[in-house]
Order: sequence, then C-alpha cells, then structure tokens
Amino acid sequence: MKASRETVLAIIPAYGEAKFIGDVVNRVLQHVGAVLVIDDGSPDDTASVAEAAGAVVIRHSTNRGKGAAIKSGLGHATAAGPPFFLFLDGDGQHDPDDIPAFFDAMNETGADLIVGNRMTDLGAMPVVRRLTNKFMSWQIGAICKVALPDSQCGFRLVRRELLPVLNAPSDRFEFETESLILAARHGFRIRCVPIRTIYANQKSKIRPLQDTIRYARLIIKYVWTASKKEEEHEPGRN
Repeated sequence: MKASRETVLAIIPAYGEAKFIGDVVNRVLQHVGAVLVIDDGSPDDTASVAEAAGAVVIRHSTNRGKGAAIKSGLGHATAAGPPFFLFLDGDGQHDPDDIPAFFDAMNETGADLIVGNRMTDLGAMPVVRRLTNKFMSWQIGAICKVALPDSQCGFRLVRRELLPVLNAPSDRFEFETESLILAARHGFRIRCVPIRTIYANQKSKIRPLQDTIRYARLIIKYVWTASKKEEEHEPGRN
C-alpha cells in the first residue's frame, strides 16, 4: 500500500490555535482527503474555525496534553481503517506543502515512520531551541540506535501497524520522544525527511519546569532499562 491522498488521514492536535488552524486545515486538505483536529480544551474558537475549514473535530473538555489528543484522534480513526496517519501541529509552524515529501520518503524507503527534520534549515530557528533540539536528538538517537537529527519534530507520517506503539506513550510533551523509542525497540524502521519550519511568533506550549522534569524521568527510565538488558545478556549471567 502506498501513501497517497486517498490512504492518509491527517491528525492535528490543537490547543488555542484559532488564529492558525483554519489556514492549516485548508492547506493540508490540498494534499490529503481528510483532516481530523483534536481540540484539546482550547479557551478560544479553535474547534469552530477548524470545522469551518473542513476538518472533523473532536473536543476535549479540558486540556489533557498533546499525547492524549493524538491518542483520541487515533481512537476515533481506527474504525475507518486508513493505512497511514499524518501528524502535524496546528500552529502553522509545519508547512503542509512538505506533505508530498513524506509520501515520497515512505513509498521509496518502505519505512514505518517518517520524521520531519528541521535541522537542515536553521536560519529562522531560535538559538535556544536549536541547541536544545540538537542535544535531545543526540540523546534519543543514542537510545534508539538510529540517526535522529530532529527527534522533537511532531511532523510525522506513520503506518497503521504502529498503532500499539502510538497508544502506549505518555499523554503529554514527552509523547513524541517516547513513541520514537518504542518504535525503535519494536523493530520499526525510522527515516527522516528535510522540512522547513515557519516561525511567526507562535506561543510555545512547552512548560519549561514540568516538561523538563518529565523528559528527564523518561530518559532515565529508558537508559536504565537499556543498561539492565545489556547486563542480562552479558556472558556468564543467568
């Protein structure tokens, strides 16, 4: 099965994105046949703007986190049975015109998960974010034993076979990191595709203290489990 307009469902988690979501949905619909927006308890008109642009919308009554929003979208979409899911953010930072590049990368490589790589176009990326992304991607790539130049990018195309992996990670900020680790550990093939990122004074949804603590706990968890497995497989151990 090839990734194409007819076989891909776009899933967009959104919180407080009334300013951007309409344009995002309109532009994504130029490349895929259906868009599902999960309004994660937005305080504005995100849901109604997304619906007016042509998306199907799921509403959370409270903010539950990006991971929880994606899982809600996957749960809703499972019955429809699309072979591929495309994830991107609702704040306009991901360029929908890059979607065909994801299709090409999936079809040409036979990968299970295609991750956008913003690190080839760093001109507009804030310096702090650039350094943070590089450090985190180095850490996650080492854990996954796969080259991941931009592990924090939420612009992704996945095969339906990854559903068990995608329903397992955390509900919040660390969802994208943990899903990569689990995909690699289950033997799924991960590849990357260069994309551009648009910065237009969007407000970051990252909570510096809480999310840094969550990320640190996640890294410790998987580094520890990896070291335990290596110990178990050392010669002479039972």
